[in-house]
Amino acid sequence: MTHRITLIPGDGIGPEVASSVVRIIEASGVDVEWETHFAGAQALEKFGETLPADLLESIRRNRVALKGPITTPVGKGFTSVNVGLRKALDLYANLRPVRALPNVACRYPELDLVVVRENTESLYSGIEHEVVPGVVESLKIITEKASTRIARFAFEYSRIEKRRKITAVHKANIMKMSDGLFLDCFRKVSKHYPEIEADDKIVDNACMQLVMRPEQFDVMLLENLYGDIVSDLCAGLVGGLGLVPGANIGELGAVFEAVHGSAPDIAGQGIANPTALLQSGILMLKYLNEREAADRIECAMLKVFAEGKVRTRDIGGTAKTAEFADAIISAMREA
Repeated sequence: MTHRITLIPGDGIGPEVASSVVRIIEASGVDVEWETHFAGAQALEKFGETLPADLLESIRRNRVALKGPITTPVGKGFTSVNVGLRKALDLYANLRPVRALPNVACRYPELDLVVVRENTESLYSGIEHEVVPGVVESLKIITEKASTRIARFAFEYSRIEKRRKITAVHKANIMKMSDGLFLDCFRKVSKHYPEIEADDKIVDNACMQLVMRPEQFDVMLLENLYGDIVSDLCAGLVGGLGLVPGANIGELGAVFEAVHGSAPDIAGQGIANPTALLQSGILMLKYLNEREAADRIECAMLKVFAEGKVRTRDIGGTAKTAEFADAIISAMREA
């Protein structure tokens, strides 16, 4: 069948890595019609808004999108496009598998865990205001509905992917009501999945344990702000954000994205590593039930990494973005 997918190339290195990933996906044999849309600064310049209505309508219609990195101004300018997309489309579940790749130097070459992050509330929502000059208040919102559905998502995902344990991460010893509610919902949902071990850790201890003994974790479930921080920490354990995928999933669709920045300092040079967006594309194909194509791409990618002959600059090589994509396409054809 033909899949219609919304493509958001992004800015900075986004168009370069998106172009390579599109070529690889098409070479896998999947029939895709791409609908390209702009977001962020590019959309603001062209259409006067960072999230044009046509873009949101395209994702709602197609129910799936692949998104390159988009710059978020720090301390000023427009609000995060990523957060805006999640809110507009109610993409409540953020999925970040973190797995070490062969022949890539990292602290934990055997690491294989998954971070599941609630995507719609907590402090990360950015609900804040100035009470009086010099005093700003940020609101942390935790609801039973959101906490229950993200816990259920984590357990359903773990059941499908045959994961053995879920660890809820919280600060309920201090924020007894908000984090306490999140933890309570997790414990209630866990009773419906007796085959999956359920435990919990306070967030500061969880971070220490990740650095010392990350192999103890399988799936980690976190509210929004903690999940944002911990997922980047986990990426650092296997070589950085340029190597790990990300997905934002809701009841009516999903956006698969590169989780790293737009790297404007190297934009246009053709040297960016497309692996993060490629791995997100693999997740997307699995979501679309194109598992054979997903496995084909993944096996080819792992072969290229294992051989170590074609490597981008960030992992010690000299290959250009397009050359790296060419190597993966060649590996698929040789398989």
